[in-house]
Amino acid sequence: MSEQDFIRALQNGDQLAFKQLVESWQNMVFNTVLSIVQDRQEAEDLSQEVFIQIYQSVKDFRGEAKLSTWMYRVALTKALDAERKKKTKKRMANLRSWIGLGEKEENLAHFHHPGVALDNKERAALLFRTMQQLPENQRIAFTLIKAEGLSYEETATIMNLSIKAVEALMHRAKENLRQKLKHYYTPINK
Repeated sequence: MSEQDFIRALQNGDQLAFKQLVESWQNMVFNTVLSIVQDRQEAEDLSQEVFIQIYQSVKDFRGEAKLSTWMYRVALTKALDAERKKKTKKRMANLRSWIGLGEKEENLAHFHHPGVALDNKERAALLFRTMQQLPENQRIAFTLIKAEGLSYEETATIMNLSIKAVEALMHRAKENLRQKLKHYYTPINK
């Protein structure tokens, strides 16, 4: 079945096509969301929300981009919205704590991504925590290219940017990460 036929089946409400979509793309959606929110349970919940949104809005999909590109956009948007809500909630909790109305909210101490080998978990957790400090577009580009293994071209399409803009974001992300992590790693060659 061609991608166009598959999309038409989804748009016509074909349950088998949707089941196939979920089975084929659930890991991609989960890993993308997890790379942003860095909490397994939240990523599972948001991944379900992503597929619900895709199911509800696939009729409006015009095919101007590949289906996978559109799905990445939905997953990223859902994850980034959740992050924004968490930050707002955290600011309010800190304000309430400051004025004596509640407990200060603690940061997550550890984060483990399923794609990271066991012996690298500690370093990966540090990297993912540090990635949270990057500006949003740098973090998205870095996540899609380094964590998801997408090409610069695919990332540019998903982010609706030029390849040169993605290259610039990656350069700045790497520089920012290098600066933030320089105390944790010593260069082999000076």
